[in-house]
Amino acid sequence: MEKKLSYKYSKQREALFALLCSTKTHPTAAWLYDKLKKDFPHLSQGTVYRNLNILAEQKRIKVITVDGTFAHFDADMRAHNHVICTRCGRVDDAFMPADAHCEQAAEAASGYRISSHRFDFFGLCPGCLREEARTKEDIVNE
Repeated sequence: MEKKLSYKYSKQREALFALLCSTKTHPTAAWLYDKLKKDFPHLSQGTVYRNLNILAEQKRIKVITVDGTFAHFDADMRAHNHVICTRCGRVDDAFMPADAHCEQAAEAASGYRISSHRFDFFGLCPGCLREEARTKEDIVNE
Protein backbone atom coordinates (compact mmCIF):
# COMPACT_ATOMS: atom_id res chain seq x y z
CA MET A 1 0.00 0.00 0.00
CA GLU A 2 1.39 3.39 -1.01
CA LYS A 3 1.78 5.91 1.79
CA LYS A 4 0.10 9.25 1.07
CA LEU A 5 2.41 12.11 1.96
CA SER A 6 0.97 15.46 2.91
CA TYR A 7 2.78 18.75 3.11
CA LYS A 8 1.84 22.18 4.37
CA TYR A 9 0.77 24.67 1.73
CA SER A 10 3.70 26.65 0.37
CA LYS A 11 3.33 29.82 -1.69
CA GLN A 12 6.77 29.17 -3.20
CA ARG A 13 5.86 25.59 -4.17
CA GLU A 14 2.65 26.71 -5.84
CA ALA A 15 4.50 29.48 -7.70
CA LEU A 16 7.07 26.90 -8.82
CA PHE A 17 4.30 24.59 -10.02
CA ALA A 18 2.50 27.45 -11.84
CA LEU A 19 5.75 28.42 -13.56
CA LEU A 20 6.31 24.82 -14.66
CA CYS A 21 2.75 24.64 -15.98
CA SER A 22 3.27 27.84 -17.97
CA THR A 23 6.20 26.55 -20.05
CA LYS A 24 6.75 23.76 -22.54
CA THR A 25 10.54 24.02 -22.35
CA HIS A 26 11.23 21.33 -19.70
CA PRO A 27 13.38 23.66 -17.58
CA THR A 28 16.15 22.84 -15.14
CA ALA A 29 16.04 23.75 -11.45
CA ALA A 30 18.52 26.58 -12.12
CA TRP A 31 16.22 28.12 -14.74
CA LEU A 32 13.24 27.87 -12.40
CA TYR A 33 15.25 29.40 -9.56
CA ASP A 34 16.32 32.35 -11.75
CA LYS A 35 12.71 33.03 -12.79
CA LEU A 36 11.26 32.75 -9.27
CA LYS A 37 14.00 34.77 -7.57
CA LYS A 38 12.40 37.98 -8.91
CA ASP A 39 9.18 37.35 -6.97
CA PHE A 40 10.83 35.66 -3.96
CA PRO A 41 14.07 37.54 -3.20
CA HIS A 42 14.91 35.29 -0.21
CA LEU A 43 14.39 32.07 -2.19
CA SER A 44 17.26 29.58 -2.00
CA GLN A 45 18.24 26.96 -4.56
CA GLY A 46 17.76 24.36 -1.83
CA THR A 47 14.12 25.42 -1.47
CA VAL A 48 13.61 25.02 -5.22
CA TYR A 49 15.14 21.52 -5.20
CA ARG A 50 13.19 20.49 -2.10
CA ASN A 51 9.90 21.68 -3.60
CA LEU A 52 10.62 20.01 -6.95
CA ASN A 53 11.18 16.75 -5.06
CA ILE A 54 7.88 17.22 -3.20
CA LEU A 55 6.00 17.95 -6.45
CA ALA A 56 7.51 14.83 -8.01
CA GLU A 57 6.60 12.77 -4.91
CA GLN A 58 3.04 14.07 -5.20
CA LYS A 59 3.08 13.03 -8.88
CA ARG A 60 2.29 16.58 -9.97
CA ILE A 61 5.42 16.79 -12.15
CA LYS A 62 7.78 14.46 -14.00
CA VAL A 63 11.54 14.47 -13.59
CA ILE A 64 13.48 13.89 -16.80
CA THR A 65 17.08 12.87 -16.29
CA VAL A 66 19.43 13.18 -19.24
CA ASP A 67 22.56 11.03 -19.06
CA GLY A 68 23.65 12.20 -15.63
CA THR A 69 23.41 15.90 -16.48
CA PHE A 70 20.97 18.32 -14.92
CA ALA A 71 17.42 17.06 -14.46
CA HIS A 72 14.65 18.71 -16.43
CA PHE A 73 11.08 19.05 -15.15
CA ASP A 74 7.70 18.64 -16.84
CA ALA A 75 4.27 19.52 -15.45
CA ASP A 76 2.43 17.85 -18.34
CA MET A 77 1.33 14.58 -16.76
CA ARG A 78 -0.35 13.18 -19.88
CA ALA A 79 1.30 10.01 -21.17
CA HIS A 80 4.00 11.06 -23.62
CA ASN A 81 7.61 10.51 -24.56
CA HIS A 82 10.47 12.95 -24.93
CA VAL A 83 13.09 13.71 -27.56
CA ILE A 84 16.41 14.88 -26.16
CA CYS A 85 19.16 16.67 -28.08
CA THR A 86 22.50 14.94 -27.62
CA ARG A 87 24.37 18.18 -28.30
CA CYS A 88 22.61 20.97 -26.36
CA GLY A 89 20.39 18.95 -23.99
CA ARG A 90 17.11 20.46 -25.21
CA VAL A 91 14.07 18.35 -24.25
CA ASP A 92 10.82 18.35 -26.23
CA ASP A 93 7.59 16.37 -26.04
CA ALA A 94 6.86 13.54 -28.44
CA PHE A 95 3.17 12.63 -28.27
CA MET A 96 2.80 9.22 -29.88
CA PRO A 97 0.17 6.49 -29.74
CA ALA A 98 0.52 4.21 -26.71
CA ASP A 99 1.98 0.78 -27.35
CA ALA A 100 0.12 -1.68 -25.10
CA HIS A 101 1.95 -4.58 -26.76
CA CYS A 102 5.24 -3.19 -25.43
CA GLU A 103 3.96 -3.28 -21.84
CA GLN A 104 2.58 -6.82 -22.31
CA ALA A 105 5.93 -7.97 -23.70
CA ALA A 106 7.76 -6.41 -20.74
CA GLU A 107 5.41 -8.18 -18.32
CA ALA A 108 5.98 -11.52 -20.06
CA ALA A 109 9.75 -11.05 -20.09
CA SER A 110 10.11 -9.82 -16.51
CA GLY A 111 7.26 -11.18 -14.42
CA TYR A 112 6.46 -7.61 -13.33
CA ARG A 113 3.01 -6.07 -13.45
CA ILE A 114 3.70 -3.03 -15.61
CA SER A 115 1.78 0.15 -14.76
CA SER A 116 3.44 2.51 -17.24
CA HIS A 117 6.49 2.96 -19.38
CA ARG A 118 8.72 5.73 -20.64
CA PHE A 119 10.70 5.96 -23.85
CA ASP A 120 13.17 8.73 -24.55
CA PHE A 121 14.47 9.39 -28.03
CA PHE A 122 17.89 10.94 -28.61
CA GLY A 123 19.21 12.92 -31.56
CA LEU A 124 19.93 16.45 -32.73
CA CYS A 125 17.32 19.18 -32.30
CA PRO A 126 16.43 21.44 -35.25
CA GLY A 127 18.69 24.24 -33.94
CA CYS A 128 21.72 21.96 -33.63
CA LEU A 129 20.98 20.46 -37.07
CA ARG A 130 21.03 23.98 -38.58
CA GLU A 131 24.29 24.75 -36.77
CA GLU A 132 25.81 21.49 -37.99
CA ALA A 133 24.75 22.26 -41.59
CA ARG A 134 26.24 25.79 -41.37
CA THR A 135 29.50 24.37 -40.00
CA LYS A 136 29.73 21.81 -42.84
CA GLU A 137 28.91 24.55 -45.37
CA ASP A 138 31.64 26.78 -43.91
CA ILE A 139 34.18 23.93 -44.17
CA VAL A 140 33.23 23.25 -47.82
CA ASN A 141 33.49 26.94 -48.70
CA GLU A 142 36.96 27.39 -47.18
